[in-house]
Amino acid sequence: MQKWIDVIVLANKGNLKPDQRVEKTEEEWKSILTDEQFYVTRKKGTERAHSSEMCSLFERGKYACVCCETELFDSGEKFQSGTGWPSFTQPLNENVINYIKDGTHGMYRIETTCSTCDAHLGHVFQDGPMPSGLRFCINAVALKKVKSEEKKITFGGGCFWCTEAMFQQLKGVLKVESGYSGGNIINPTYREVCSGSTGHAEVIEITYLPPQITFEDLIKIHLTTHNPTTLHRQGADKGTQYRSIVFYRNEDEQVKALKVIEEVQTSYDDMIVTEVKMFEHFFKAEANHQNYYDRNSEAGYCTAVINPKLAKLKALYQNKLKTS
Repeated sequence: MQKWIDVIVLANKGNLKPDQRVEKTEEEWKSILTDEQFYVTRKKGTERAHSSEMCSLFERGKYACVCCETELFDSGEKFQSGTGWPSFTQPLNENVINYIKDGTHGMYRIETTCSTCDAHLGHVFQDGPMPSGLRFCINAVALKKVKSEEKKITFGGGCFWCTEAMFQQLKGVLKVESGYSGGNIINPTYREVCSGSTGHAEVIEITYLPPQITFEDLIKIHLTTHNPTTLHRQGADKGTQYRSIVFYRNEDEQVKALKVIEEVQTSYDDMIVTEVKMFEHFFKAEANHQNYYDRNSEAGYCTAVINPKLAKLKALYQNKLKTS
């Protein structure tokens, strides 16, 4: 999760490399943009406050650069700031936004631009909601709303190296990230979480397509591919960070999660102790914990612990696995 200090470091020392670059001449941009879009994005203009209904729209979807269509923000990070411009707490990915020191108009600010095409988007400030504390104040005319069926689900059940490797195999799963949730500090490190002092659980956050795999499917698979009856433990891994937990984002998900737990309980002699808790924040783990199995499949832990879990997944849910 990016915070103000990360923004300052990038503005001072250089921005992250984008996935791609789109470059056009001024005349080429003029030919595909409206006059207002061109003024704001290519000439660093600012639209009039409260001039767009986008400020009050919060339907699920993504927001892309109007110039190059690079996806920049997710509706889940959008909030009502009352400033008159669409506001977000985080970019979709860390490398989609460039941060540039801006000393114009007698102020010192941080300008935000699209890293793909250099379109001016707006500015970022440090008066947003916690835990990031960021407010990306973006010109609505610089954005294009993109419909998306994608949803996210977050849960934990032991070491996230294991859960990540399993859920990456499922049809309808677009992305799996390892991280930490349910604790009491911002941006915890792996070492801090392992100490048990932060209250976080090792979790994965899954981006998925409900038409291909449902929320209930994912919860059931989660509950049947780890042991949800052991308190603060999975195999040899002991501690509250390894607890079985499901995070819900709304009341409907809470009801569905509890119903699936009730149904799966009949498969276990012992009581399921999986915690069901309201989602607050997901903090992505360090880079060396992402795609761990894919990068270390021959390592001892992977062959001894993860491979048997993958075998169980394939035996139980062969019809839900991605085809090679």
